[in-house]
Amino acid sequence: MTNNRSGRGKSRRNAATATPSNRIRSSVERSDLPVQKNDEAVIDIIGMNHDGEGVGRVEGFTLFVPGALPGEKVRVKVLKTKKQYGYAKLLDIVQASPDRIAAPCAIYDQCGGCQIQHMSYEAQLSWKRQHVVDVLERIGKLSVATESSEHTAQVLAASADTDGEADTVSTSDSAMNADGNADSMSRVHGVVVHPTLGMSEPWRYRNKAQVPIGVTEGGLVGGFYARGSHRIVDMNTCLIQDERNDEVVARVKEIGRMLGISAYNEETGRGLLRHVVVKTAFRTGEMMLVLVTNGRDIPHADAWIGSIREHIPHVASICQNVNTKRTNVIFGDETRVLWGRDVIYDYIGNVQFAISARSFYQVNPVQTEVLYSKTVEYAGLTGKETVIDAYCGIGTISLFLAQHADQVYGVEIVKEAIDDARSNALLNEMRNVKFEVGASEDVIPAWKEQGITADVIVVDPPRKGCDPRLLDTILEMKPERVVYVSCNPSTLARDLRILEDGGYSTVEVQPVDMFPHTVHVESIALLVSN
Repeated sequence: MTNNRSGRGKSRRNAATATPSNRIRSSVERSDLPVQKNDEAVIDIIGMNHDGEGVGRVEGFTLFVPGALPGEKVRVKVLKTKKQYGYAKLLDIVQASPDRIAAPCAIYDQCGGCQIQHMSYEAQLSWKRQHVVDVLERIGKLSVATESSEHTAQVLAASADTDGEADTVSTSDSAMNADGNADSMSRVHGVVVHPTLGMSEPWRYRNKAQVPIGVTEGGLVGGFYARGSHRIVDMNTCLIQDERNDEVVARVKEIGRMLGISAYNEETGRGLLRHVVVKTAFRTGEMMLVLVTNGRDIPHADAWIGSIREHIPHVASICQNVNTKRTNVIFGDETRVLWGRDVIYDYIGNVQFAISARSFYQVNPVQTEVLYSKTVEYAGLTGKETVIDAYCGIGTISLFLAQHADQVYGVEIVKEAIDDARSNALLNEMRNVKFEVGASEDVIPAWKEQGITADVIVVDPPRKGCDPRLLDTILEMKPERVVYVSCNPSTLARDLRILEDGGYSTVEVQPVDMFPHTVHVESIALLVSN
């Protein structure tokens, strides 16, 4: 029986082939590698890499197997080999993991949107925590505590001012280490990595759909790119998308087919409709539709708008974004309103946000509130502090922090994001927050020269992590706390090592599952000055 990564079908046990060394050799010319392309082998899966691929070995040679889970025995076919590792296709599951489930998505094996639907949600959360632990130890050279116990309170107490007013944690003599600082205590006890904060309902969580449009067999289709390609898989529903987004996308495709609207062709650069983008406000229910087109003229635009308004009453904004460049970047520079408002409104906690067509806004509103609440908790604010928010985007974290701080300064390199941040501050009547356009590594040193000091610095960088100059500035400014919000555990670990070497102790790290059924994990790290 053939199995795919979705987990459908029964596993097969075959004692005669259930050893890593028992492999079926192809007729391909041999080299010094234990396996060649097109060879088949039965291997034990001993782990899973950061892409969600199972890891197994044949005579010490590593094979990465998409769809295989740790603890499984599988039969694979080698697809590609390099000097030290190779890639293989899962053929059969000889012995299945207890964490394997049948992926509920009908096109899971074709679509590249999710990577680990075939793994139980509890196992996903456990793996994501372990992934964070592994990179902290391997890249960051950090010692991870085996249990949290009282370590966090002890380190915070050890780092507090002698009068005990700076922290909400009590500072007792027993909590202070023999040297009177947090550093040696942190190194003895290690960094606490908490269990991943997951969702009670890990489906239908995405508030934004970005659907590429193409043509298959002469018909307009829209969905997601097939795994490892730019071939579009047509899709009527996505189990991690808000159902209302599915409804709007389906309506747009139906109208497009009826009106004979052409789809953009990447190879020729011709065709009109490139992407359909739908944003849904979680708390207010307002919706925005953005048609990304290869030109300004939309045939039968009134018919599109009328049909959408008739069938999707929650749509408050219909916009067009014009992108005529031969690029895989979704949005172009020009956006215009076809009908309704230029923004929709939503809340995170009790903070209101205006969301425009090109605004960055977290796609999982439930977990965003969890993430930001933990960020505020780690900042340890009493209402007296000055906080700097680097990579502030449209000010989402800044405005959360401003409710608990004396003054917040936010910096972001994208001008449109800062425009949105300032508008959101006015929308919430928050006057203790200031936003500036520029690179964090340039603006924050300038603030320092102006005499602005920070009690807490919050960083939320892109996947590449913090610019080295920003890390140098943090070490020069010496804030009492640094809160690092990360979307990439590897660059988080790298940057924590730099901050540790510069005089900070990493107290704890909290993984947050912002994207269930994918390999991505957000993390928040708390560091205190020694």
